[in-house]
Amino acid sequence: MGRIVYVNGDYVPKDQAKVSMFDRGYIFGDGVYEVVPVLRGRMVDADRMLARLENSLAGLGIAWPMGKEEYLAVHEELIRRNNLDEGMIYSQVTRGVADRDFAFPANALPVMTAFAKPLAILDNPRAETGVSVAFVEDVRWKLRNIKSISLLAQVLAKQQAVEKRAYEGWMVEDGLVTEGTSSSAHIVKDGVLITRPLDIPQGRILPGIRRAVLLDIAAANGIPFQERPFTPDEALAADEALASSATVGVLPVVEIEGKPIGNGEPGPLTKRLRQLYFAHALAQVTDEGDTAGT
Repeated sequence: MGRIVYVNGDYVPKDQAKVSMFDRGYIFGDGVYEVVPVLRGRMVDADRMLARLENSLAGLGIAWPMGKEEYLAVHEELIRRNNLDEGMIYSQVTRGVADRDFAFPANALPVMTAFAKPLAILDNPRAETGVSVAFVEDVRWKLRNIKSISLLAQVLAKQQAVEKRAYEGWMVEDGLVTEGTSSSAHIVKDGVLITRPLDIPQGRILPGIRRAVLLDIAAANGIPFQERPFTPDEALAADEALASSATVGVLPVVEIEGKPIGNGEPGPLTKRLRQLYFAHALAQVTDEGDTAGT
């Protein structure tokens, strides 16, 4: 059987999946999305995913398409039907189907779609070599705490990074790094993990789940950290750099704008954080209890 996706109540082969051309997600980008990693056939940090989705839906005034337990059940069914051992589930909710008008329609019902994608998360070869980053201008809208499906600015920024032969782009606004095009940005200086806070000003970055987990892990393991903005120059002078996201966990950054970071290899704290993160993640899928504090 081929890949099975979910479309507003139905599980169908991917080549039979259809949405209305009048869906406001298609016309306006009027919707939100989430990604949850899957390891050993089970979701990781699903509760945090639901909490962030709730924030995004509230930010756009979109109702839940179903109850939270049913939302997770859709994910579990996609894992089962696609025999997904390791990868991700992508889900999105749009405001619904209505004739084109900028104002919210009165009677439209939210539309949910979702799909599974296999990925090598635990044994990502880039974790051994590290990746490169390029600086790109941050031209996004201001409400970045909402995980909106309107991602054109990030698409353009990622393409700029790719054209610079970089794996990821770190977006810069007002002389400060905000975040990656599809990840959270972190640096390490003198043994201190540094990452931008969520409220400088409110909404300027997405509340990354892996970012939050890393800060919890750092606190539990006596790793010093600072939530503060940092400049591109600070990033270039860092001892280590790293990116975090649902699909990579923790990934070393070994080069920025063609300049090696540290000795140009994955740094010791980055390696430790990656190890601790996956201990945290695997504890959820092996019923062994959370080991993040060990």
